[in-house]
Amino acid sequence: MRVVVADDHALMREGVARLLEDAGLEVVALAVDGEDLLRKVRAHKPDVAVVDIRMPPTHVDEGLAAAALIRAELPGTGVLVLSQYVEERYATRLLADGAEGVGYLLKDRVQEVQSFVEAVRRVGQGGSVLDTEVVSRMLGRRRADDPLQALTPREREVLQLMAEGLSNRAMAERLVVTERAVERHVTNIFAKLRLNATGQGHRRVQAVLAYLRS
Repeated sequence: MRVVVADDHALMREGVARLLEDAGLEVVALAVDGEDLLRKVRAHKPDVAVVDIRMPPTHVDEGLAAAALIRAELPGTGVLVLSQYVEERYATRLLADGAEGVGYLLKDRVQEVQSFVEAVRRVGQGGSVLDTEVVSRMLGRRRADDPLQALTPREREVLQLMAEGLSNRAMAERLVVTERAVERHVTNIFAKLRLNATGQGHRRVQAVLAYLRS
């Protein structure tokens, strides 16, 4: 899998590149700002771009703007955006046009090397990843007649992992239960939230996130 890494901080940029290379991924280019990122993604057409959300010159949302352009111009390139803080509005903007090949993680997750590499691979393969802290905030909202209230504690755990992009097998391993048990929870969640069940992971994530964002 081919990757472009963009971050204006040299230590973070080089560190992420080294982690990915050690895991067997090919880092084809490093970028220091949004324009540099776009130029190198257009040239190399990687499977995934790992992008800092705040880069020069304004350090506001240059990475997010670049991610939107990449998705529009090169739909075959996944985009994994890294953020220093939980910024739910940015995650919502990133996912506005669909969840396929999109990820949003806190930078702290890079330290969880195996999970981070798995997230990069998942996004590069067209899947979705959303940071657990963002999902927790979404799940923490309360609305009148909120169907989330009908979920059991275990179903809420499964919903959170589903929104993060995990497959049923991965959820079963994380929760130390059988895959069949996870399938039952997923079926119950879709029924309680009135969502259409589908076997395609990114569509499941998109459906769940559409509900959580509402």
